[in-house]
Amino acid sequence: CICKSYEHRRDVLVDGLGKAGWTVEPPKGTMFLWAELPEKFKAMGSLEFAKKLLQESLVVVSPGIGFGPLGEGFVRFSLVENEHRIRQATRAIGHFLKSN
Repeated sequence: CICKSYEHRRDVLVDGLGKAGWTVEPPKGTMFLWAELPEKFKAMGSLEFAKKLLQESLVVVSPGIGFGPLGEGFVRFSLVENEHRIRQATRAIGHFLKSN
């Protein structure tokens, strides 16, 4: 079932981000995960954080501000990639977080 596939991807993402040092709440029923910016990046805002993450780790997230003012301070991950790509992304995010 497609629901199980997204649930598994969500779990891989949440676990990988946790190992990278970014604790996030797992979504209950969606193909997206909203994550509050890590504390040390909050001052730069979601757009600048998303750009920096892309430039330095080649991982794309949607800046929360693009969804309106209440989205500021968050980024949105999509669960459309397979488990292997999600693991690659969380490893790259871990390197990014440690080097900044």
